[in-house]
Amino acid sequence: MSNFIIYHNPRCSKSRQTLALLHEKGCEPKIFLYLEEELTFQDLKEILQKLNMEPRDLLRKGEEEYKKNNLSNKKLSNEDLIHSMIKHPKLIERPIVIKDNKAVLGRPPENVLNLIG
Repeated sequence: MSNFIIYHNPRCSKSRQTLALLHEKGCEPKIFLYLEEELTFQDLKEILQKLNMEPRDLLRKGEEEYKKNNLSNKKLSNEDLIHSMIKHPKLIERPIVIKDNKAVLGRPPENVLNLIG
């Protein structure tokens, strides 16, 4: 059993490349299709802690939802941003790979090698 989780979007080339790299290294991650499966506020908060990132740093700023919801507004709290990402998961940068208490963003996919050791 693998202790890797990948927050995956099969339509994203970086996400596919990251998953392929994990498989190449003998890892069989649990695949979480975050656009289809529900993320909770607590889930996303824990992911951010493992990534050592602020919510704003995990936002895909080119998405329509980013502009429509005025997420560039610096007055929005971290909680506001997390709620927006839960409501519109397309806003979450991908892929995210977690192993135990550490996580990396698979941009570039080679970042995942830091978790494999």
